[in-house]
Amino acid sequence: MSEAPVLAAVRNRVGHLTLNRPSGLNALSLPMVRLLHRQLQAWADDPQILAVVLRGSGEKAFCAGGDIRWLYESYKQADGQHEVFFVEEYALDQYIHAYPKPVLALMDGFVLGGGMGLAQGAALRVVSERVKMGMPEVGIGYFPDVGGSYFLSRMPGALGIYLGVTGVHIRSADALHGGLADCHLPVEQFAELDRCLDEMHWNVHPAEALRTLLATLGENRLPASELAALQPAIDMHFCLPDIAAIRASLQAERRPEYRDWAEKTLELLEGRSPLAVCLTLELLRRGRGLSLSDCFALELHLDRQWFASGDIMEGVRALLVDRDKAPRWNPPRLADVTPERVQTFFAGFRPSAGKTRRQA
Repeated sequence: MSEAPVLAAVRNRVGHLTLNRPSGLNALSLPMVRLLHRQLQAWADDPQILAVVLRGSGEKAFCAGGDIRWLYESYKQADGQHEVFFVEEYALDQYIHAYPKPVLALMDGFVLGGGMGLAQGAALRVVSERVKMGMPEVGIGYFPDVGGSYFLSRMPGALGIYLGVTGVHIRSADALHGGLADCHLPVEQFAELDRCLDEMHWNVHPAEALRTLLATLGENRLPASELAALQPAIDMHFCLPDIAAIRASLQAERRPEYRDWAEKTLELLEGRSPLAVCLTLELLRRGRGLSLSDCFALELHLDRQWFASGDIMEGVRALLVDRDKAPRWNPPRLADVTPERVQTFFAGFRPSAGKTRRQA
């Protein structure tokens, strides 16, 4: 069992799921997605199971995303498995959002891409001080998916736009400030959390019992949130209507407390896939007015075009396969991306009738 890609155990009426590919930063494969979904469904139907804890093995990552190298090879081989992966991964993520029993996502280390898709649907999102969280897809010529068009677009102010189009990683305090986590638990308390779970009497509703336990174990001794300090500038620049206006605004930033950040942000934008950056902005703007299910449907609509018409194959080639770190983006510059090119990817998508808005 120690070699299985997902470990499952039950202790004291709690189902424990562990992503078990530590050497690969617990990146998700199609078999892992299927194992997770199958086990969650079994526990949903089992009255003896009251709650689920989801974590990653090792000290480096909860989950660093999907197995993007495998997706690249699948597309090159034309076996269709990359499309199957997205369909099943999104179905799993959406299932977690609606899971009938409380899911506690216990996050340590990297929580990126597909890891965010698993965690953001959990009822209780717990982060350690070692968390490095983000949706870095634009760096490999892709866009934030796994429900990112839903949870990023509902962050305070323009924080989600900023995270999505730059692909920056954030720390625990920032995750709490931005509403991407509910509780901080020092990593040395993880074992104590397990011990307490193993001894719980479940005299109250499981969700209430878990919240009380976390409040008892958690602590607030975290560094100040960098996002909180930057939010006035982020809101000012990233609320603008297009990437050209955002860049111009960042270039004009003269306030001493924001100038270095603005320069670094411009450098980040210049290094990302221009097409992915512009499409991400449009995706997140649309996501604000869509239900969760429609956000997943829209991301799937984009997936079905992106491997052939987007930048992901070139990004993976340059950064993960050939490793020349010199992707030839198409087009090569942000200024060359036209609104018409971006809109072609959204053509034909129709939200579900009567479900254009869901309360966050």
